[in-house]
Amino acid sequence: MSTGIAVGLEKGYPTDKIDRKSKRAKGASTKKVELVRDVIREVSGLLQYERRLMDMLKTGGASAEKRMYKFAKKRLGSHKRALKKREDIKDVYSRMRAKAAM
Repeated sequence: MSTGIAVGLEKGYPTDKIDRKSKRAKGASTKKVELVRDVIREVSGLLQYERRLMDMLKTGGASAEKRMYKFAKKRLGSHKRALKKREDIKDVYSRMRAKAAM
């Protein structure tokens, strides 16, 4: 709180502090965001490199996960993004298989 004096730690005209609600965290996923992302994924399909990742998963083998990670890391640039994309593609593939099984 300011004192109205021109010098010192609390110098300046005395004003009341306005209490404001905290803004939501940027990039936080909400129900709306999830819905929009699902609709976009459904409409636009997979990107070309995502299709390659899917193909690596389909052909499988012991080192499929590692190859998927290395490929995604080269395309996306970071460890975290590559891991997230790999999990995302695996999730999409499992949903595809579940849909086909019905």
